[in-house]
Amino acid sequence: MIPLGHIVMLSMFLFCVGVYGILTQRHAIRFLISVELILNAANINLVAFNKYWGTPDGLGQVFALFVIAVAAAASVVGLILVIAVYRLRKSVFIDDFNLLKW
Repeated sequence: MIPLGHIVMLSMFLFCVGVYGILTQRHAIRFLISVELILNAANINLVAFNKYWGTPDGLGQVFALFVIAVAAAASVVGLILVIAVYRLRKSVFIDDFNLLKW
């Protein structure tokens, strides 16, 4: 059985990599992947704490499934936006996404 501290450290590492990716990447696809890393870190914590301290009904796993569903929908919408902006600007860099500026 893996100790809870190791799982939390893995989740913290994934979260930090995701935040670093959001702060440094200028490519839109890498930005979306970084958001997914952050959400997966949260899922790992939900499942781990449910396993160690939760009730037997699996509420942590249910919340993790909802997070996965919302993340998949958000990724689809984000990818559609990236494709739409690419068709207009011929670039997938976040700095070029200034369509809403006057």
